[in-house]
Amino acid sequence: MKRKKKNGIVWLEFEILQLFPEVRHGVFLNLGLGEKNSPENPKRALDLLGIKRGAKLKQCHKAEIKEVILDDQSLLHFDDYDGMVTAEKEVGLLIRHADCQGAIFYDPIHQVLGNVHCGWRGSVQNIYQKTIDRMKELYQTNPSDLIVCIGPSLGPEAAEFKHFKEELPEAFWEHQVRPTYFDFWEISRMQLMEAGIPEEQIEIAEICTYENEEECFSYRRNKDTPHHGTLVGLAKG
Repeated sequence: MKRKKKNGIVWLEFEILQLFPEVRHGVFLNLGLGEKNSPENPKRALDLLGIKRGAKLKQCHKAEIKEVILDDQSLLHFDDYDGMVTAEKEVGLLIRHADCQGAIFYDPIHQVLGNVHCGWRGSVQNIYQKTIDRMKELYQTNPSDLIVCIGPSLGPEAAEFKHFKEELPEAFWEHQVRPTYFDFWEISRMQLMEAGIPEEQIEIAEICTYENEEECFSYRRNKDTPHHGTLVGLAKG
């Protein structure tokens, strides 16, 4: 990932998305974007990426995907969704996360975007497949065209599930790296490829939020913690 910094704020950008300059995006590391953080912070993130309007969610660890169509308001909030998709330009989609995955979906053929919050419950519900299905329904997206990027999240050496036989489907069990520890980066890759996305169009940061204590927030490490944010929007062509 490419590291950027401006006005003391640090964010990461995905290598594969550098091929698409119309996609403005960032995974913000030191700008608290949780509900308990400054309400001005989402606007600061939008300003840093040069995006005029935005939408954010009250996430609920389910698998509902909201289509975002904005009026003239600069920042809208939607309750009870864990993902957003849009065909609008100059609209930022903001996902908050600590150990969970923030995943950007981009269809360069139809120029439409998705941004998804995926914790282990989202993986069990296969929210990534539901996002792809929603993009097919709304925008005629072909999964083979999609670019998917997953930012820093809980890594395999920290993802312990002592009751995995009750919590996780058997299809996940082969991704145990040692007893009760699971590689959700590979689980996500598996789900995306099964949905029809070519492996070379998937970029996973493989930065563990739990282990990277200097730069990353982690709920498993600190419990009451701020949140990172993944923000993405399309510039006008």
